[in-house]
Amino acid sequence: MSVVTNTTTIGAIELPSRRNTELMLLAFAVVIPVFAYANVGLAINGTLPPGMLSYGLGLGALAGVAHLVVRRYAKYADPLLLPLATLLNGLGLVFIWRLDQSERLQNLAKRQYGAFSPSAPNQMLYTAVGIALFIAVLLLLKDHRVLQRFTYISMAGALFLLILPVVPGLGADVFGAKIWINVGGFSIQPGEFAKIVIAIFFAGYLMVKRDALALASRRFMGLYLPRGRDLGPILMIWAMSLLVLIFENDLGTSLLFFGMFVIMLYVATERTSWIVIGLLMSVGGAVVVASFASHVKARVTAWLDPFACYTTSGACEQVGQSLMSFGSGGVLGTGLGQGHSDLILFAANSDFIFSTVGEELGLAGVMAFLLLYGLIIERGVRTALAARDPFGKLFAIGLSGAFAIQIFVVAGGVMGLIPLTGMTMPFLASGGSSVLANWALIGILIRISDTARRPAPAPAPSPDSEMTQVVRPS
Repeated sequence: MSVVTNTTTIGAIELPSRRNTELMLLAFAVVIPVFAYANVGLAINGTLPPGMLSYGLGLGALAGVAHLVVRRYAKYADPLLLPLATLLNGLGLVFIWRLDQSERLQNLAKRQYGAFSPSAPNQMLYTAVGIALFIAVLLLLKDHRVLQRFTYISMAGALFLLILPVVPGLGADVFGAKIWINVGGFSIQPGEFAKIVIAIFFAGYLMVKRDALALASRRFMGLYLPRGRDLGPILMIWAMSLLVLIFENDLGTSLLFFGMFVIMLYVATERTSWIVIGLLMSVGGAVVVASFASHVKARVTAWLDPFACYTTSGACEQVGQSLMSFGSGGVLGTGLGQGHSDLILFAANSDFIFSTVGEELGLAGVMAFLLLYGLIIERGVRTALAARDPFGKLFAIGLSGAFAIQIFVVAGGVMGLIPLTGMTMPFLASGGSSVLANWALIGILIRISDTARRPAPAPAPSPDSEMTQVVRPS
């Protein structure tokens, strides 16, 4: 008798890594800013800018190194996040360089400080450091779930970062807002890093407490109201956001801090009542603070009617100039390098840089930038949906929500939809803290997406997976 045995091994399905797709998109993400850079040089000086080749090679080298690290250490990560961040960062460098060429800004800087220091070279340096931080995140954070161990440590760390700007001798008051600190001659905005650290705490805390927070004790006007003792966390976070608003005079960080918690709370509990309660509490707190905080009150006044106080308030003048920039841009814009948003002066390099986009690229350009930001948010939400663990889901949705809120408060402020905030447009505006924090955010999302899409290891062979055929002689 002879026996023939056929063994079938059940293995994991090999998913496409999509790294070649990412590489192709990165090529476009580098070429487009280079062409925009050339366009600005031709519009302002009539010649190609002298540093165009070095700019293109530098941006391409940074993007290439980041891609190689993702290809090696996050093979199954989302293929769109890195190209989108590179494209936005590259275009931001172009717009900052364009504003550096303004003779009005150069003369003003020489009168006030004795010399003019361009912002574009510093922003390029911050971009390099930001991509280095992005690489460090991928190399050191092998599994995002290890961050769950630091739930309460991250809460203490976030509070420490938020308190730093109000420490005497350390904090800096810039345009009325106390959200910067001076360290070694550099200005750092701790709130940009606090949004990532506090997201770790929210994800770890809500993962454990979501069942208790989802319980409702009564129903009022169609809303399921939570139990009294479960209101404690949201009341504490609301009070902390108000303290940030009061002591730092910063509406943007307060909205970001509280809004991110409400978004993650809704995702964890699936209770619409938390959204309504959160909106009512945020609006109520902002109204109370705006009634006696002079800096916040000035921004609310500028939001209500900027042209009524145009000649007496700097906030009104900035908002008025911003609205005129968007209006003069029309549908297609005046063209790169041919606008006058530098009338907003130094603020044009920060949150008002979006006004430059609106004037020189028009409504079409504004919608294109918002679409790019929306794609990053969409890929973050998709990553949250694909994550296999509840901590990863909440962490990814928290980071995506924080990114979305920051886009809303900055774009809404410069467009006159909401009062101005002190935050910067991610990847677009000048500022080292924002660039570093947002590259770290993209790195974390890539790590979570790689873990979510990575195929599970093949199970060990079992007797059920073996087919034994006995052949008997005839």
